[in-house]
Amino acid sequence: MSPADRDARLPGPTPEDEAAARDRLETLRSTTVARLAALDRSFEEVVAAATDANVDDEHDPEGATIGFERAQVAALREHGEQTLREIDAALERLEEGTYWTCTVCGGPIAPGRLAVRPTTTMCVGCAAAAARG
Repeated sequence: MSPADRDARLPGPTPEDEAAARDRLETLRSTTVARLAALDRSFEEVVAAATDANVDDEHDPEGATIGFERAQVAALREHGEQTLREIDAALERLEEGTYWTCTVCGGPIAPGRLAVRPTTTMCVGCAAAAARG
């Protein structure tokens, strides 16, 4: 039996499932927002340090350049913003009643999968097929 066939036999979500999913997503959202705020502070600290630092950071014996640190924080921030967009989309699907439905095949997504990957949009079978290419 394929994962998609197994998922198709799953019962619909209970009100408890809905509440647990909302709690998971809201917790994940608040954690992500806090992480983005911390990254903003880090970015500001790197920029402030650059104003007092030696302009020739390419030859800094202390290690990473200020430019590298800025790029690293910016990349982490972009990842956090993407995560936030995925969380918001999942919350929207939850409101619409489509959170539990695979966007590829239209079958159900197992509650256990959503517990582990609360922003996923695919059932196990479709995710496996997508990973194979």
